[in-house]
Amino acid sequence: MTVKLPDGFAYLPEYLDRPAQKALLAHVSEAVRGDAPFFQGRMPRTGQAISVVGSNFGSLGWVADIKGYRYEPLHPKTQKPWPPMPQILLDIWDELTNYPVPPEACLINWYREGNKMGMHVDRDEHDLNAPIVSISLGDPARYRLGGPKRGGNTHALKLSSGDVVVLAGAARKCYHGVDKIFYGRSTLVPKGGRINLTLRRVNKP
Repeated sequence: MTVKLPDGFAYLPEYLDRPAQKALLAHVSEAVRGDAPFFQGRMPRTGQAISVVGSNFGSLGWVADIKGYRYEPLHPKTQKPWPPMPQILLDIWDELTNYPVPPEACLINWYREGNKMGMHVDRDEHDLNAPIVSISLGDPARYRLGGPKRGGNTHALKLSSGDVVVLAGAARKCYHGVDKIFYGRSTLVPKGGRINLTLRRVNKP
């Protein structure tokens, strides 16, 4: 079943079954044990640590530090290239988007107990017409989608392991965030928490 909310927003509950979730998590585990360990970004200007730790797949990876938000070809700590995009992620992109070229980045965020992600719009990409595909693994999260301006009413969805969200069209430029992790509800992630994978196209075709 696909539930559509604002224009261009698609919610696909249970899109990935348990074996597919385990296979994708295995790719994440291999990446963060190798040249792309989880790292803690910092807010531009203030330098305050971002609570959610992250890593990336793909030719480009999203990083945040005192210099700003941006995409880089190398891991900020190891200075090694990001691991290549697993085929399962490329297949999901092809199945769920009509975009003519593949994603260049997949941000991997690990939400642990008490972590949140404030309302924001992804604006660091050069191609804002490309959709964003977000995949949830592990503990459920309460996801909120607002409008193109900060504030106002929001739609709330409880995203569970295997659920996928697509932000395209007008929804691509809407504020969204995560305000609660239902910690300990899933057995998928060995150390607990929620793994969120966000597929993005950075450059225009």
